[in-house]
Amino acid sequence: MGGRLKLGTRGSALALWQANWAKGEIEKRWPEFAVELVPIKTTGDNILDVPLAKIGGKGLFTKEIDEALLDGRIDLAVHSMKDVACELPDGIDFAAVPEREDPRDAFLSNGPTLKELPGRARIGTSSLRRQVQLRHRFPALNPVTLRGNVDTRLRKLAAGEFEGIILAIAGLKRLGHEAQITQILEDDIMVPALGQGALAIVCRSRDDGTRRFLEVLDHSPSRTAVAAERGLLRALGGSCQVPIAGQATIAGDRLTIKGLIASLDGARLIAEELEGPSEHARELGIALGEKLLDMGAGEILAEIARYGAGR
Repeated sequence: MGGRLKLGTRGSALALWQANWAKGEIEKRWPEFAVELVPIKTTGDNILDVPLAKIGGKGLFTKEIDEALLDGRIDLAVHSMKDVACELPDGIDFAAVPEREDPRDAFLSNGPTLKELPGRARIGTSSLRRQVQLRHRFPALNPVTLRGNVDTRLRKLAAGEFEGIILAIAGLKRLGHEAQITQILEDDIMVPALGQGALAIVCRSRDDGTRRFLEVLDHSPSRTAVAAERGLLRALGGSCQVPIAGQATIAGDRLTIKGLIASLDGARLIAEELEGPSEHARELGIALGEKLLDMGAGEILAEIARYGAGR
């Protein structure tokens, strides 16, 4: 029997790439089904002139799509994992975590690397996590808020509004802009966002039929790594308003997760890592979060709660 699945998506070029990728993979495996894309505008799409840290936490780019899923207007959605809150709304589950793209960040400029830039050079990024790590590693540089889609940010760099910008490698590769990367930022310079490079394909918890179509897209190592990172996110209560970073890697049956949190001015940076069996991925992430709290992360979180991320 055939049928139609409705897939909710934001309208940005990257969101549409992700949605079309999922559509193609589903239709390739289940040719009797057609996937219809349903554009949905989110809060994060509507507010473009304010730093993300000032307008709320994770969920800015998912809330309206999740509402459409719960009320039956759509059957599934594809989110960037780093945009998904540490707990999914009741009634929604991860149906698949496809194989992850490169989770690292990239620096783009008109030639120089970060360490070659002059003092007070303007570095564009919308991410508080990137800003505080820049302030810590390169205190002479000037992080400046940069919102907009990938193409908008690249145009602003080309126009000379910034000496450099930082973007996720995953998005650049998916949109065909990988050749514009000046410098790949390893984790000794920039630890990536939790979940960066991974996709979350979600459906209603009780929709077993749709889940069956989507499970074939799941990639177990990617799901495991993401589970560890989201455990860390949960332990630290992470959102766009808190500069938390982390990355899990798997070798055989062992998982290593690195976590980082920094003060808003970048002066204090706390980083640690844990290793353990990958079958306990989420527990390892939570344990790392608790260790970071013991090392002083709680003081940083309290400072941010007291003064606000936009201080």
